[in-house]
Amino acid sequence: MKLEIYRAKEKDWIEGCKRQNRESQHALYTFFSGKMYTLCCRYVKDKMEAEDVLVMAFTKIFERIDQYKNEGSFEGWIRRVMVNESLSYLRKSKNMYLEMDIEAADREPNYSQVESELEAEDLMKMIADLPTGYRVVFNLYAIDGFSHQEIGDQLGISENTSKSQLSRARVLLQKRLLEAEQQLSQKIN
Repeated sequence: MKLEIYRAKEKDWIEGCKRQNRESQHALYTFFSGKMYTLCCRYVKDKMEAEDVLVMAFTKIFERIDQYKNEGSFEGWIRRVMVNESLSYLRKSKNMYLEMDIEAADREPNYSQVESELEAEDLMKMIADLPTGYRVVFNLYAIDGFSHQEIGDQLGISENTSKSQLSRARVLLQKRLLEAEQQLSQKIN
């Protein structure tokens, strides 16, 4: 869809949603739900629970659409609502433990050994398999672009704890990448 057409449709959807027009709400949901579901799944591992988070977030979007002031990207605003709802869900379910045994991320791997033969899908699966606290901080920082200060504020942790969680997540990911690369090279040889 061309940018001008998309922007016109987006503006129509927003105005329709402000009037609680069901067709506008449906169009907005249909357009964004796939991408936003994927975002929710990055934070909430269980697919059914991620779907619940998605629905709750869209409910909030429809209830609070007046809060969008046409400043910045509308999709960015929606993404922030999705991330906040995902984090809220994790806090409420007490499913967000920001600790893991240090033995699981014990050594700094040799980054130069990792080759690019792994697919992006493999990497996303590895991220999804990180312990909840590591996964949340990694997603917030590396994928969604939050600062450590913002992460700390969102999660109720210190900025240094956020940095530590990110560092441990990276070490663990690198370790898993190296292991996957070694398995791949053994299959080839």
